[in-house]
Amino acid sequence: YLQNRGEYLLGLRAWFLVASVTRNNNASILSSLGFLHLGGLRTALYNFLFAKKYNGKFILRIEDTDQTRLVPGAMQQLQNDLEWAGIEIDEGPCQEGTYGPYIQSSRLQIYREHVSTLLSNGSAYYCFCSDKRLQLLRKEALRMNEIPKYDNRCRHLPPDVVETKLQNGESPCVRFKISDKEESFRDLIYGNISYNVSLNEGDPVIIKSDGFPTYHFANVVDDHLMEITHVLRGVEWQISTTKHILLYRAFNWDPPLFGHLPLLMNADGTKLSKRQGDIKISHYREINVFPLALLNFIVHSGGGFTKDAERHLKPKCYTFELSKVNSHSGKLMPERLLEFNRLEIKRKLQNTFDEQQLVLQVKELVQRTFQDRLSEYTLQLDEEYIRNVLHWAVNRIDTISDLVSKDLQFVWLVPSEQKVEAPDSIMVQLFKSKFEAEKEFAEKENLNIFLRTFCKDNEIKFSNFMKLLRWVLSGLKEGPGVAEMILILGKENTLKRLMTCLNNAKSFQCGGIKDCGACRNVQLQLCSNVLKNR
Repeated sequence: YLQNRGEYLLGLRAWFLVASVTRNNNASILSSLGFLHLGGLRTALYNFLFAKKYNGKFILRIEDTDQTRLVPGAMQQLQNDLEWAGIEIDEGPCQEGTYGPYIQSSRLQIYREHVSTLLSNGSAYYCFCSDKRLQLLRKEALRMNEIPKYDNRCRHLPPDVVETKLQNGESPCVRFKISDKEESFRDLIYGNISYNVSLNEGDPVIIKSDGFPTYHFANVVDDHLMEITHVLRGVEWQISTTKHILLYRAFNWDPPLFGHLPLLMNADGTKLSKRQGDIKISHYREINVFPLALLNFIVHSGGGFTKDAERHLKPKCYTFELSKVNSHSGKLMPERLLEFNRLEIKRKLQNTFDEQQLVLQVKELVQRTFQDRLSEYTLQLDEEYIRNVLHWAVNRIDTISDLVSKDLQFVWLVPSEQKVEAPDSIMVQLFKSKFEAEKEFAEKENLNIFLRTFCKDNEIKFSNFMKLLRWVLSGLKEGPGVAEMILILGKENTLKRLMTCLNNAKSFQCGGIKDCGACRNVQLQLCSNVLKNR
């Protein structure tokens, strides 16, 4: 906290994501052109909440300086994922503002100007080493069981040699002269950290031979020009911090304060990998996890709050505290995500507006899932019916995708291939006639009494007949109770399914006169005996 200026400015950075708060209380987030994953979303979330807590703006900055790693469509997908999560972008490639350009490949002239400063003051130099030489250095280091690193050969080239090579058209990279001394800084989360960069690497490249800056150089320059005073990023970047501090010092700039977020881990303690398809935000969107549930999931593992499940995103802005962020790795327990998502479904059903949005979302999901069967077999998807299904299923589902699973798709689809033997079809017909004459049942208890009375009057074993009705109504051998099914389907849809079954039933062949009374009596008796003895 900058007491003398009344500002609290924060920056967040991770491999795919960087975000910062500026002296004007603006937050910027930077992403290389890969897809957003859980770690990146947490970094973005913490920055967004902090910026909004102090009335700042959220700025998107795109890192695309490594042209070999560009992923087509990733920038738009990143923006879509952030907006889906409720993280609104105030300035960025699609929302112009004060700190543009917002795409680093559009800032190359800015980087050229600043690298000239380092070349002029002796903090950087041209390097003409070929890829072949660098590969040989690496192989030799590995052979000697040493850490592979550049030997700083070109640091010592005489100025006239450098000038001659440049005039001959050679395309050098630019390297930064790092100190061989240990540097220290106070991490906002981990406390005092000391590290000697030169122990593990030689002078790093800051401008590549193609004219593009490296990640480290571009972000130091951008953070300074965007007036970043605090940087919060993943702990994997802690080892790079002293290198960044040296860059700031070479420019004679004051470095920001740095804090590093602990790793998010799998439940078994292994590190999350970007190769895991199930940590991409797009994956959670596809399986219909709600944004707030996902945010609560990662917050639960990372800390920063006094309690976990806030009902809305904006109230989180006022409760986020950097001092409450954990310094130990957080394990992601998948069952907690499902728990948070169930809570979110229940919350939505308690709010009229959210409930209506949920109904529309389920309607679209059902239409998309069963689009090839809509016209012939699907129930009428009126909104009141969907609302009733949601309230009935709320304790049965983890996500709304479960509503179109094999076990619950019966609420939308009329079983089309349900065929029963003639004795069974006779009892279905008898039940249909009896049920059709009854008024609509409102209570499961009364419906169960009706079902038991029907079985008793017709001398049918109750459990066997329930199995038959469940099969007829849903195509399931196991599942919800029959009374529950009938109540959620409603009388009209129940009768429709009974009729569909009867239309598909195999006819009973007695060899006698069609529809004779004697034959019907035989059929009924046979049906009763079959059901009793199953």
